[in-house]
Amino acid sequence: MEKNYLKAAKLWLGPDFDPQTREEVKRLMDSDPGELEESFYKNLEFGTGGLRGIMGTGTNRMNKYTVGMATQGVANYLKENFKDLPQIKVAISFDSRNHSAEFARITANVFAANGMKVYLFDALRPTPELSFAIRYFKCQGGVMVTASHNPKEYNGYKVYWEDGAQIIAPHDANIIGEVLKIDSPAQVKFTGGGENIEIVGEEVDKAYLEALSTLFLSPDAVKKHADMKIVYTPLHGTGVRIVPMALRKMGFTNIYGVEAQNATDGNFPTVKSPNPEESSALEMAVAEAERAGASLVMATDPDADRVGIAVRDEQGKMILLNGNQTASILTYYLLRRWKELGKLNDKTYMVKTIVTTELMAAMAKAFGVKMYNVLTGFKYIAAIVRENEGKGTFIGGGEESYGFNAGEYVRDKDAVVACCLIAECSAWCLEQGKTLYGLLQDIYNEFGYYKESLLSLTRKGKEGVEEIRNMMKRFRENPPQKLGDSPVARVMDYTRPQETGLPSSDVLQFFAQDGSVVSVRPSGTEPKIKFYFGAHGPDAAEKIKRLAEQFGA
Repeated sequence: MEKNYLKAAKLWLGPDFDPQTREEVKRLMDSDPGELEESFYKNLEFGTGGLRGIMGTGTNRMNKYTVGMATQGVANYLKENFKDLPQIKVAISFDSRNHSAEFARITANVFAANGMKVYLFDALRPTPELSFAIRYFKCQGGVMVTASHNPKEYNGYKVYWEDGAQIIAPHDANIIGEVLKIDSPAQVKFTGGGENIEIVGEEVDKAYLEALSTLFLSPDAVKKHADMKIVYTPLHGTGVRIVPMALRKMGFTNIYGVEAQNATDGNFPTVKSPNPEESSALEMAVAEAERAGASLVMATDPDADRVGIAVRDEQGKMILLNGNQTASILTYYLLRRWKELGKLNDKTYMVKTIVTTELMAAMAKAFGVKMYNVLTGFKYIAAIVRENEGKGTFIGGGEESYGFNAGEYVRDKDAVVACCLIAECSAWCLEQGKTLYGLLQDIYNEFGYYKESLLSLTRKGKEGVEEIRNMMKRFRENPPQKLGDSPVARVMDYTRPQETGLPSSDVLQFFAQDGSVVSVRPSGTEPKIKFYFGAHGPDAAEKIKRLAEQFGA
């Protein structure tokens, strides 16, 4: 909610704030009125998953005060929700971003000062390992300090529930309500209770890797092709230790790194953006693959929950696969191997999001496996897993934004297990005289050609937020009559749960008679509006091109 930013800024000159903070507020007042307004015109929004924003001084920035106040709100909600427990427990991890370790320690201190048992990792660890740790230690909640794949200026704070998944309704709205009640650092218990903090590390690593090792399906193929050359880069993030450890535990022996990108550095000096969705992020790893003669490149984002890959095509050239293609390969591999191993039954299922390729649903149908379709966000995939506990078995699932998971140990997307399954699938392909690229072509030949594309429009600052809001309003009031040359047959507005059967979300989908689909949604983590294009059939690429032109590319 917008407020008088000058009045808000003056409050930060008071005794509740340290001298360094007060000096920075004075500097902004004297010499940078534009930044002052951006920093104080509203409170940094605690959204349905937690915090994410630019680091700096002010109510609309990630800093020790906004982190502390958010944590106090979360702590108050946990104390109310689990008031009958003798001890509330939380787990905390953090990524390689600037100030992540500091924010994690502040978060731990506030929880501890509120009388909670805190399991704090001794160094950076991936988001999926934090999810695993929550269940491992039987916690009631957890926090991952990360801004995922956002630019270096950002940091964030993801809140998890007792099942190891990010919070969903009703807890998300209820926690937001508690956070909004904390409007001053004076309300935060920043100190006390240090004895409640336990530093953890290697024990969880071992348990996590042991759990993941039970998910793999082709040990004989891995053994025969253990010397397959793999290049892996953590993009300066949390995968630096754990992904190579996992691959070696599987049996792979020829793992090449990108030395410059193994350095833990929140400035991400070797990439424009630490996002494996962007081709430039994999340039150094692809160059290393050419030097080493490797057939597979994998890159994870700073908190190691997303993975991007490059493989060799039929001419031996390294090409990048997008998130839909990788998810399709993994879906097929899991379904195929589960069937061959006699593990499929009427209780096994998979999950995808509404903006992810329909090829996954087509494959599941062919194998007689139920495919759930959920809102964008892996927390909704995790919610299906929780709903089916004791009733069904989750094979795996994913989303177009390079996130995938298999098994039920982790309740979020997991690039560690995804890297292992991609490498295992590659070995399995070699055993049959083909490559990952060849497998993808086989999938298209069997199930038809599917193509997807994503267009993201960034609109920064206060005005940008309003512009995105108005764009969504216009699409609702005046939906397109055609997608390309094909009439629109159906419109889905996900703010109407009574029609969609899913929780309310600011998403629109337009379905054409020829099977083309366009989904429109504002990003929940960045100042962007996203357009997802999907088409099916031999002319899918041409359809996608026309859709991109129609919607502004």
